[in-house]
Order: sequence, then structure tokens, then C-alpha cells
Amino acid sequence: MSSVTPSDGARGGCPGCRDGAGLSFTFSMAFQPIVDADTETVFAYEALVRGPEGQSAQSVLSQVDSANLYAFDQQCRVRAIETSVKAGLLDTSARLSINFLPNAVYSPAACIQLTLKTAGAVGMPTDRLIFEFTENEEMLDPAHVANIIATYQKMGFGTALDDFGAGHAGLNLLARFQPDIIKLDMELIRDIDTSSPRRIIVEGMVRMCAALGIRVIAEGVETLGEYDALRALGVRYIQGYLLAKPAFEALPAVQWPVRQKLAV
Repeated sequence: MSSVTPSDGARGGCPGCRDGAGLSFTFSMAFQPIVDADTETVFAYEALVRGPEGQSAQSVLSQVDSANLYAFDQQCRVRAIETSVKAGLLDTSARLSINFLPNAVYSPAACIQLTLKTAGAVGMPTDRLIFEFTENEEMLDPAHVANIIATYQKMGFGTALDDFGAGHAGLNLLARFQPDIIKLDMELIRDIDTSSPRRIIVEGMVRMCAALGIRVIAEGVETLGEYDALRALGVRYIQGYLLAKPAFEALPAVQWPVRQKLAV
């Protein structure tokens, strides 16, 4: 996805940020649960971009460029909130995790207004919203990103750093600011049950985040071996196909690992 630096015009007021207009294509959302393995409940559902009939995320993202980036980021928030409520999120205790583009936020306080308006219109408590960004999206201005995180945290939103361990900044980014959550990149998780280096690295990250007061989510968990290894390392929050695949415009049921069930 293209990265842009907020222009002077955007800083003065961006139509996309004011009303979400300006997109020439439509899209919707799928949802995948992030589970709390300690309590066997759903901690949050991550909203994932899909085409209007469930097409791949890439079919949508390939249409995003510097001209419509602001409008797309705004509409992602709106669609995620509205679609999750229609799917029944408010009938659960789970939170909603929404991906956002740091380079598409010129002012955290200004660009959050449409999100707040949408949440109010559908009855979504704002303290149930988590905003996650990926360090794979190159951050042209880390100080700007730090300001976004600090502003969102002061407003009561959760914040999450996605794909941790696979992007541009890594530990240097975490040293600048501390989100509420980090999501370990799936490449660190893959075959962790048979990889001593991966286990050592993840164990170190879990200890570091515990000291910083940051929750850790392991994403991309696909096998029972990976799940058991992560649980042994103290990872409480888990996301992946082993538990549930994303469901288009719906909240999928969680399939709990049989081994864990037998151990209860």
C-alpha cells in the first residue's frame, strides 16, 4: 500500500476525514476472533477488509493510492464498526480491533471524529475499540505515530502494534512508545513447537512486554503444537485458523483445541 506524508492541505481539512467521501469502490469486512485462552472467551474480533462479496483483501487494497488513502482509512473504521454491530458484536463482551494507517492520520483528534460519530450512532462504546497498526507500513514520521498512540490512549481506545518482529522498526519502535498490545508476527509463530530459536525469542518478548505492561497476542496460529508451545511460554491471547477462520460479515464460532478441553 502506498504511503503518503500528510500534505499542508490535509492539515487544513481533508474531505475524506470529514465525511469519508471520495472512494470509487466499495468493500466490506470479515471478522476473526482473538481469544483469551485463560478464560476461553473471545477477547476481540479483528476487522479484516474484504471485497463487497467477500473477495480478497488484496482486491480492495490494490485500489488504494495516495489520492484516496484518507477516505479509505476513514471508511474502514466506519465499515468495521457498522458491520460488527450488525453481526452481533454488542451481544458479546468482545472488543473490536480496527486496522488503521498511521500515514493517513494527519491529526489524531480531527481524524477520529467520524469514528466517534459512527460509534455513537450504533451504540458502540468507544472503550471497546482497539486501533491496530502494522510496523510493516513504513512510518515516515515516528514522532507523529507516537502522538497518535498517546492521543488514542488518552481517549480510552486500546492500541495495538501488529506484525511485531517483521517490520521496519522493531524494538526501536517499541522504545519510542508503548501500545497496549503487540501482535507477534506469524513468521515467529510458525512451527514454534519445533524451533528452539523461535521459542527463545518469543519467551523473551513475553517477559519484556510483561515488564512494560503490554498484552501479547500470537497471530497466525494454525496447529495444536504451536498453540501448546505458546501457552507454555505464557501467551494468553491467540488468533489463528486453528481457532477460527475469518467470517464474512459475521462473527465465527471458536473451535477450542481438543487437548486443552481434555485437560480442564
